Amino acid sequence: MLLSSLNNTDDRLARQHLLQCCTSDAWVNRMLESRPFSNPQALFDYANGHWQNLTEADYLQAFDGHPKIGNVDSLRAKYANTKELAAGEQVQVSTASDYVLQQLAQGNTDYESKFGFIFIVCATGKSAQEMLELLLARIKNNRDAELLNAAEEQRKIFQLRLQKLIEASE
Repeated sequence: MLLSSLNNTDDRLARQHLLQCCTSDAWVNRMLESRPFSNPQALFDYANGHWQNLTEADYLQAFDGHPKIGNVDSLRAKYANTKELAAGEQVQVSTASDYVLQQLAQGNTDYESKFGFIFIVCATGKSAQEMLELLLARIKNNRDAELLNAAEEQRKIFQLRLQKLIEASE
């Protein structure tokens, strides 16, 4: 989709595209209100600005749109309608050893129990072992610090997806 298409399409279709990037309704609504975007940098700048001004509930809604790292069944279910933009984000997990996958699964369970939301990491380019190490390091944080970490990782994810979105037809 070209940026001009995102700018000029009806709200329903634009909403569908933006929800593939981030599942926070408040963020998507603010992005829709900000159209038209004068150039790709304006799109990215608005995305960041709108993300910084959301509530914890909005962040949690966005996090809920993600599968657990390493959970293939969760990936299939949650990304059924976003597979094009999310493709490749956890590709290196498929080559991980059973031990690392088991550790990721247990770490995800422990993380969610501690913080009340799933472990969010921009997985693009990271091995399963790297994601496990990040999870084990971040689980030591307090909830406030970890909410900020997860929000920053979500921001990185939607930036990558927005880039893919506007380059999809170029």
